Amino acid sequence: MKVYIAEKPSQARDIARVLGASRKEQTCIRGDDVAVTWCFGHLLEPAQPQEYDPELKRWSLDTLPILPDQWRMNVKPKVKGQLNGIRSLLQQASEVIVATDADREGEMIAREVLEWCQYQGPIRRLWLAALDDASVRKALANLLPGERTHSLYLAGLARSRADWLVGMNLTRAYTIAARGRGYDGVLSVGRVQTPTLKLVVDRDREIEAFKPVPYYEVLANCEHDNGAWQARWVPPESVADAEGRCTSQQAAASVAQRIHGVEGTVTVAQTERKRENAPLPYDLSTLQQEASKRWGIGAQEVLNTAQALYEKHKATTYPRTDCRYLPVSQHGDAGAVLQAIQSADPGIGHLVDGADPQLQGRCWNDQKITAHHAIIPTTAKADMSAMSAREQAIYDMIRRRYLAQFYPPHEYDQTHLEVEAAGETFRARGRVTRNKGWKAVLTQDTDSSEQGEDSPQALPRVQEGDKLNIAGGEIRDRETTPPDRYTQGTLLAAMKNIAREVSDERLRKVLKENTGIGTEATRANIIQTLIDRGFLEQRKKKLISSPAARSLIDALPDPVRNPATTAMWEQALDQIANGELNVEAFLGRQAEWVRKLVQQVAEQGGEAVQAHPCPECGSPLRRRKGSNGAFWGCSSYPNCKVTLPDQGGKPGKAPKQGPVGQCGCAKPGSIKESPKAWQCDACEAIVWKQVSGKKLTEKQALALFAGDLVQLKGLKSKRTGKTFNAGAKLTEGKVQLQFD
Repeated sequence: MKVYIAEKPSQARDIARVLGASRKEQTCIRGDDVAVTWCFGHLLEPAQPQEYDPELKRWSLDTLPILPDQWRMNVKPKVKGQLNGIRSLLQQASEVIVATDADREGEMIAREVLEWCQYQGPIRRLWLAALDDASVRKALANLLPGERTHSLYLAGLARSRADWLVGMNLTRAYTIAARGRGYDGVLSVGRVQTPTLKLVVDRDREIEAFKPVPYYEVLANCEHDNGAWQARWVPPESVADAEGRCTSQQAAASVAQRIHGVEGTVTVAQTERKRENAPLPYDLSTLQQEASKRWGIGAQEVLNTAQALYEKHKATTYPRTDCRYLPVSQHGDAGAVLQAIQSADPGIGHLVDGADPQLQGRCWNDQKITAHHAIIPTTAKADMSAMSAREQAIYDMIRRRYLAQFYPPHEYDQTHLEVEAAGETFRARGRVTRNKGWKAVLTQDTDSSEQGEDSPQALPRVQEGDKLNIAGGEIRDRETTPPDRYTQGTLLAAMKNIAREVSDERLRKVLKENTGIGTEATRANIIQTLIDRGFLEQRKKKLISSPAARSLIDALPDPVRNPATTAMWEQALDQIANGELNVEAFLGRQAEWVRKLVQQVAEQGGEAVQAHPCPECGSPLRRRKGSNGAFWGCSSYPNCKVTLPDQGGKPGKAPKQGPVGQCGCAKPGSIKESPKAWQCDACEAIVWKQVSGKKLTEKQALALFAGDLVQLKGLKSKRTGKTFNAGAKLTEGKVQLQFD
């Protein structure tokens, strides 16, 4: 009996339908001498440290590093029944066909089950690009030998074990060290998530430290017999910054005044016909980036939607791909795919009619194909009415990108003019569309070159040497702007193009040949994990690092948080997948690296992580959460009662020492300041610094203590707990308080 192992029940049903298997049982679907069973993702998980040795339940540097000699796996409690069913089928199997997702993780999901069940029989691989019936039949007719994809399993196994070594050992080591310096919490360290988090923290700090610099633009209003246009002044180096922007307001004003009403001469007049090819079909990252840019959809949500289009609707091909090209052999299916697009949605028929299926553009390239080709529509007729609004939107993006491959290039005339006037140079750029080409299909697409500093303007026909009149000059006051905060889309791009963050040329070259940190299948989940753990906050489209995230990044040494380190690991995993490196060698290097880092922590003790000393006694400060938010308190409490406000994840400035004023209660004593309030140490009246989101100034607080009639909320009796809301007045030398 042949046994097919799918990754999930829906995938198993699709395969069983094509195989003609229809007898449903609890753990499989049977047919004639065939059974299709399924996993629920990973059925097994790595054992915890304490399962190797009960002593490892206690977190201590003395027990690190933890380096298992024999790796152990546990069955996930909720799937024991399914695994037992698979084991029973394997005992009857004459052959196993691995039919999980066609990637590293899918290979591992099936192979670890086969290893757990000690299956020794023949194995073949069903390599699925899509789940529509035609694609399944094609894959079934071209089963791969099992040894062809076994190295993918080894790469997945190496990744899983390396993650375990890094996560278990370094999380424990740095958390123990941090607690020795007063940190109250767990420093969760991840092979990919920590470098990704550092990207956001660094960007946020760059924005917060940014100081805008003014600069000035001068626009000349040019008038010619054939038309008018605006040209931008090119400032000389003496008044320009490194970016060529004028930093002298006086110089800009002088130019604007001098060119008014003068005659100018056209010194450069160049027009060139440009051809722009259609953007390539999507891989997962570009699909996520585009959806984030257009609608602010999260990366994980885009992946989930694309997965539903692939699995549930059979409308598109495998989504977890890092390739934007298509095999030449699939060009023959173009007519059928276009017909399926039109059948699913007649409203797009005019665009299908305008497509030429004979065109074979740059996307058809066998040399650029990786494990999977680009995401495209299938030949199955999709039921648009069964799709959610989001599924329809993502499907529309995918089908339009595919349609664009069968349209001619976008053509336009690009004109470059330079004008000399009053001894100064002015430039203008313009473009005029001559043939819309593929832009008739991708009306909203942002992945094109029609972006520039100059606004697109239609320039008149002029010739070099032509005279013109400068009707006047306009000065525009500008300011330099900080970089944009990351969105999920731009963070995905930063993860994929991490080479830009590396200064070492040799390493930069290596990273450019790789795919950055993480994979197409994991990047979205990594970002979502950082959000779920409170390290990143989503504000509309923007991602903001939390104070906890900044504390974590500050605490870790550079090798742990450096994205280049993770990218090198991913390259090694690719080498394992290609049969160029064995698992033992890779894990040996990881174990040695972990051993050295743990040893450094042990030698440095609390110095291994950054700490903030108490300004009073020098003991480490600990970040704590109170009813009014985070604050920092001395770890030597109650011997030292110093508290400081939290400012961006770090201790803020200490409040003023000594009395800040006298209370109107007329008792011996004074008003003193703490991080959260002012308080009279005689009558114990309190004025909180922040109430209902409003901050009080010291002047306002002293006015309350002095007895002025002030309509401010915030005065509270320490003895009764009642809050003052109405006013305060001085009566016989005392503060007469009115409480709720």
